Amino acid sequence: MKRIASEMAKANDDDIRRLVDSSETPTLKTISRISGMAVATVSRALSDAPDIGNDTKDLVQRIARIIGYVPNRAGVRLRTGRTNVITLVLPAEGDVMTNAAKLTSSIAGELRNTQFHLNILPWFPEEDPLRPIKYIVETHSSDAVIFNMTEPEDARVAYLLEKNFPFATHGRTNWCEKHAYYDYDNTAFISDALKRLKTRGRENVLAVLPPLSQYYAQDMVRGLEQYAGPLSIRYHISKNVNSDQPSDDIRHWVTRRLKQSPEIDAIICSSSKGAIAAIVAVEKQGRVLGGDIDVYTKEVAPILKTFRENIIVELEDVGDAGRFLAKAVKQQLQHPDQKLMQHLFVPGGMSA
Repeated sequence: MKRIASEMAKANDDDIRRLVDSSETPTLKTISRISGMAVATVSRALSDAPDIGNDTKDLVQRIARIIGYVPNRAGVRLRTGRTNVITLVLPAEGDVMTNAAKLTSSIAGELRNTQFHLNILPWFPEEDPLRPIKYIVETHSSDAVIFNMTEPEDARVAYLLEKNFPFATHGRTNWCEKHAYYDYDNTAFISDALKRLKTRGRENVLAVLPPLSQYYAQDMVRGLEQYAGPLSIRYHISKNVNSDQPSDDIRHWVTRRLKQSPEIDAIICSSSKGAIAAIVAVEKQGRVLGGDIDVYTKEVAPILKTFRENIIVELEDVGDAGRFLAKAVKQQLQHPDQKLMQHLFVPGGMSA
């Protein structure tokens, strides 16, 4: 068997494909025959078992990929009680400038070449966000779940903690010490923004924030409350519009605020969409970006500088968040006794 495995490790992809009949549906036994390993070893290698060596795992996974082996989920569920599915629950937003695509691709990349598969389950703004979570748990359609847009006392988190169901959140909650999460320190983001704007002589800030029910929006509010006063900066938080609303709504609201309060000399945004809408409003009013007014924002992909060079930008690495969250749920499934993975990313500050 060792000799066969050694030969297969040196074989090219076409040599391995020729060992499978075109009419054959690849199974664990097929991989066992090609690799010279026992079916149990093949199964454990595909499951990333800790007692199987990396060389064995690499060979088995390579053969599986080449011959097109797809595990029978029904069979896996009957044998193990697991689905090997991780579900990402996301809001069904029409706006393409959200972080959903980056989050999804990074989670999928982390799960690639593992036994886990990624499902995407949307929920709609008019629906109860707990509905898709309950569906997953009650139908046993997934082994773990990842979701975002968390609230301080998030009903989804409370439900999953009660059910002892593995999950991780993109964002914190008031109970975050009890669950896996990855978050961006938005209080630090606001602190950096205010300090940077102060060095540029700005004193009157308009803040276009996410929905105030969400944890990261409240994090931003805490930043404004804590740091604006000592810097002698006045601020106004948007109440009639938020960064999740359509671009036209943001643009119209910023336009009205600029007309009502021409002393505004800086706008802080929490998304690329909001920043672009704000810049359009600024320029429609004859204001000069980087001259008599600044726009300071976060973005998840480095594109805004190509739109307007004078915008001030902090980059939020959603790809790192996705990879971390995928690892966090994998750990709960494979090593449930280990400490929950939790991370708060603190932005560096003065980068433009």
